[in-house]
Amino acid sequence: MFYWLIDLSNTVPFLLPFRTLLNVFRYITFRTGGAMVTGALVVFLFGPWIIDNLRLRQGKGQPIRSDGPASHIVNKKGTPTMGGLMILSGLLVATLLWANPANPYVWIVLAVTLGFGFVGFYDDYLKVTRQTHSGFSGRTRLAVETMIAGAACYALMRLGRDPLSSALVLPFFKELVLHLGWFFVVFGAFIVVGAGNAVNLTDGLDGLAIVPVMIASASFGMIAYLAGNAVFADYLQINYVAGTGELAVLCGAVLGAGLGFLWFNAPPASIFMGDTGSLALGGMLGSIAVATKHEIVLAVIGGLFVLEAVSVIVQVASFKLTGKRVFRMAPLHHHFEQMGWTEPQIVIRFWIISVMLALAGLSTLKLR
Repeated sequence: MFYWLIDLSNTVPFLLPFRTLLNVFRYITFRTGGAMVTGALVVFLFGPWIIDNLRLRQGKGQPIRSDGPASHIVNKKGTPTMGGLMILSGLLVATLLWANPANPYVWIVLAVTLGFGFVGFYDDYLKVTRQTHSGFSGRTRLAVETMIAGAACYALMRLGRDPLSSALVLPFFKELVLHLGWFFVVFGAFIVVGAGNAVNLTDGLDGLAIVPVMIASASFGMIAYLAGNAVFADYLQINYVAGTGELAVLCGAVLGAGLGFLWFNAPPASIFMGDTGSLALGGMLGSIAVATKHEIVLAVIGGLFVLEAVSVIVQVASFKLTGKRVFRMAPLHHHFEQMGWTEPQIVIRFWIISVMLALAGLSTLKLR
């Protein structure tokens, strides 16, 4: 919305003296910083009100898995969930205020984020009202997520420029791409749905998911800015995707809203993110990766999410095939809990791993 002040300064008489000052709204970097501050302020200001209302409406709070770590039943019982509403509120307000409303990439990624957020909200609602840790049918949930992601990837493919619109770009190589044709929609939907559910599996300890999400968002904000700038893209020899630079503003909004949420989610958490936030943020990261043609880099930057998801897949497959478990408990963070690591140890060490993976992922921008 603030982006329109540039055009208004040329037509509205009383804004003419401020035309030079208002020109700063042209810069993505300035608006990204503004979105970050706005997202944080919205969550800080309205967070306590949201928490109080959720606690009042949910009563017993998020149901705790009976087969999970015993300490969770004692320490986390009664904590409200759906904290993703706080993050989505800050993200939405900041993006609408600071992003260019004429940019289609912003609207596509926002649609995925809010769509996945709605799916997660409904799942959280069923868990709270039924007082069970399982929401609605997993197949139904995956089907809805796939439809949302497929529609978004189709829109991204139509929006892109041939021949890269339906291509998979491989990191470390300057010109090596795989042209997928219409299969790109299926591949892109797999990335978005996989990212959403991987973040969802990671969200199991206080502060565990939100900081890696913030780290990944900051990394993809930089990637989006560089990929959307013809000069920088040419210098780094990465594929130029016109318009994606605006996604840096959305990533800044996530970073700010995430900081605000972390204030309330720090151990001991006053509120849990819930599926409302984890699915939405994971879907957002996946859609940005598809839009910027950095799907494989997402697997590196978001490597922690991949490890958590793979640990569940391996655990289930091993138990069904052999009757034995590879890990003491899945997802992976519960395995380390069973080994005797304290919750702060796991969370902080996983944060460190996320930083290292983000640096590794960003290094692919130059190693071509």
